[in-house]
Order: sequence, then C-alpha cells, then structure tokens
Amino acid sequence: MIGENNVTSRKATLTLKISEFEVPPMQDMLIIGRKAPIGPEAVRRMAEALSPEQFTLIKMNHPKIEAVLLRNSLLQMIDEKLLMNIILEEAERMISDSMVLRSELKIAMSVQREVDLL
Repeated sequence: MIGENNVTSRKATLTLKISEFEVPPMQDMLIIGRKAPIGPEAVRRMAEALSPEQFTLIKMNHPKIEAVLLRNSLLQMIDEKLLMNIILEEAERMISDSMVLRSELKIAMSVQREVDLL
C-alpha cells in the first residue's frame, strides 16, 4: 500500500534534432522495398535529375528489397559485393516490402603499421 507521503511523478524526455533539409532528399543510399510507393526507376531518375552521375542503382534478387541506390564514391572505396552483403544483412531486419529507407554510410579506414627500429 502506498503511504500518503509518497509522491508519484511521471516525466518524459524529448529529443529534438533539427538539421538542414538536404537536396537531394537522400544521403548515401536508399533501400527500396518491392512494394514501395516509389519504384527503383523513379528513384534513379530523381537522383540523376538532382545529382547527376553521383549514384548507382543496384537491383536485387531479395524477397523484400527490390533495389539499392548507392553513392558512387562508396563503391570506389569498398567492394560492391561486400558492401551489398552488409547492407542487406542489416536492412532486412527492419525493412518491409513497402518501405524506402534512407541511410547514411560513412567509411573510415584505420591503418596500423609496425616498423623496425634503428
């Protein structure tokens, strides 16, 4: 039983992030579901109109994902097959076939070398 001196308090914490609207309205990649309201060809045309020659559309043979639109600079840094395996492994956990996911992908390289001392 709760005594008369106990006080119940309920609070909520809100986190608000505001950033500049980006054109094109995508970052490094879009993952397009099979039944998404915008199809891969429309996404490709949008990317080409807004940011010519900056993105590549990769069609997929996947039950939920029809295609992935990727920034070309990412494909210059990492093998396409390796990158697509990672993207599919992570995206298939949260995407439905009617969704389009926008994602930011940053690649950082770490190098460590061992040299002989004089």
